[in-house]
Amino acid sequence: MSIVISGIRLPYEQADAAALAAARRRCRVDGRQGEARIYKRSLDLRHGKLSKVFSVQLDLPAALEEKILSRTQDPNVRRKARPLELSAQGKGRLSHPPVVVGLGPAGLFAALVLAEQGYRPLVLEQGPPMEERDRAILQFNQKGVLSPLANIQFGEGGAGAYSDGKLTTRIHDPRCELVLERLLAHGAPPETAEAAKPHIGTDRLKGVVVSLRQKIQALGGQVCFHTRVERLRIEDGRLAGLVTDQGEIPCQTAILAVGHSARPLFETLVAQGLEVVRKPFSVGVRCEHLQQDIDRGRYGSYCDRYDLPPAEYNLSRREGQRACYSFCMCPGGHVVAAASEEGGVVTNGMSYHARDGRNANAALAVSVLPEDFEGQDPLAGMEFQRRLERQAFQVGGGGYAAPIQRYGDLREGRPSQRVGKVEPTYPRGTVATDLGRVLPPFVLDQLRGAMPYFGRQIPGFDDGDTLFTGVETRTSSPVRLLRGEDLQATRCKGLIPCGEGAGYAGGIMSAAVDGIRAAQRILEEFRPLEG
Repeated sequence: MSIVISGIRLPYEQADAAALAAARRRCRVDGRQGEARIYKRSLDLRHGKLSKVFSVQLDLPAALEEKILSRTQDPNVRRKARPLELSAQGKGRLSHPPVVVGLGPAGLFAALVLAEQGYRPLVLEQGPPMEERDRAILQFNQKGVLSPLANIQFGEGGAGAYSDGKLTTRIHDPRCELVLERLLAHGAPPETAEAAKPHIGTDRLKGVVVSLRQKIQALGGQVCFHTRVERLRIEDGRLAGLVTDQGEIPCQTAILAVGHSARPLFETLVAQGLEVVRKPFSVGVRCEHLQQDIDRGRYGSYCDRYDLPPAEYNLSRREGQRACYSFCMCPGGHVVAAASEEGGVVTNGMSYHARDGRNANAALAVSVLPEDFEGQDPLAGMEFQRRLERQAFQVGGGGYAAPIQRYGDLREGRPSQRVGKVEPTYPRGTVATDLGRVLPPFVLDQLRGAMPYFGRQIPGFDDGDTLFTGVETRTSSPVRLLRGEDLQATRCKGLIPCGEGAGYAGGIMSAAVDGIRAAQRILEEFRPLEG
């Protein structure tokens, strides 16, 4: 049995072992009673000095655990959540393998859980396997030849495979532990387990994704790449099959785990009468600083005293119904070319595990609300994204070059003619310009209002040479495919929408958790495939 003791704060200079002793003192147990280990660790500067903050796990006999929990009033002392136990409980008979559409984080973990329980899922991915995807992305970066089905958005691992591999999430769900456990078993760095803000890095994450896919196959699952779902076959309100570009696949149940950029499929689902609604999302820019300036702004004089990891940040400012906030912050990272449609520029960010690049980057995103669009078109937000991307392509002069602007120039309302000390990392080339030619006024107003506020939190953040690269449009899905309490689509029984594309997650961890939840729905209804 295990107890977790949180909020143990130590001076940065103090040895980690002191956290174990502090946890024992809080629980009034000595070194002979159970085992203690670091559960999570982080750095904190909020109280004016650099501290290490720990959570410690104590593994104790059951009777002693109950005694400690019954006598403590400390909210930072709690029982560790029991490991999630998955099992096939359903009685229904499957005539065909359950299908998982999409091999991003949601689809990957949905398929893994089904495979582990003997369901032998069939996974359909419109893009290629990782090695082929890498080659297509390299060709795009070097020559500007875009493959609409093999890019930063599509292919094995989904959009999440080409990010920092950040696993930070605000959700508190026991499935998070299962996700982390599987990632570690398939090659995630060991330190990922203890980090309060864990990250894997793009270079490591791609190998983890391939290993998880190979595990699905080893357990009897089948993965079909280059297979695009074109429409559903629905009979009497129930899913009967999936029509793909490789032929029709009969199925009783399917998990729809497509990403936030599956625009042709969104259009098809609306045309077929499924209940798709608008949801809030955000658009903005990639914001780059010198990493050393972010380190200095966050750590101050501690930069000269200690060998500290590249500093991160998480910033937000709300004005009325809108917020401007940092998203997908990549220390020592690169801005990437993330287009998935010809004639559109899209940016995103990534870091390698070492996070040793010269620049830090993050999205600075501004809220877009459903009521921003007239009429009833559920895909209005998607078309808004598309317009911005095409405008960025045109302003960038074609060839997928991205428009850029120094913050100092944007603040003063003048086009940029050059860059300053921050050189762009976007690989397809950049064009200094006025981002007012691309972004709507409300986005520019929010950026202008937020930057001085952020500069008060991180000195130097609002330096005039801060570089904005446009446009960041794929922060999350602009639609939600409605599902009931049973997780099935409201107008198509047997179809289980999940993950980012369906509007139920944001980020690798929450998408993976929603994929597991979708798989559990099948475990509850059907027994494993026979024969």
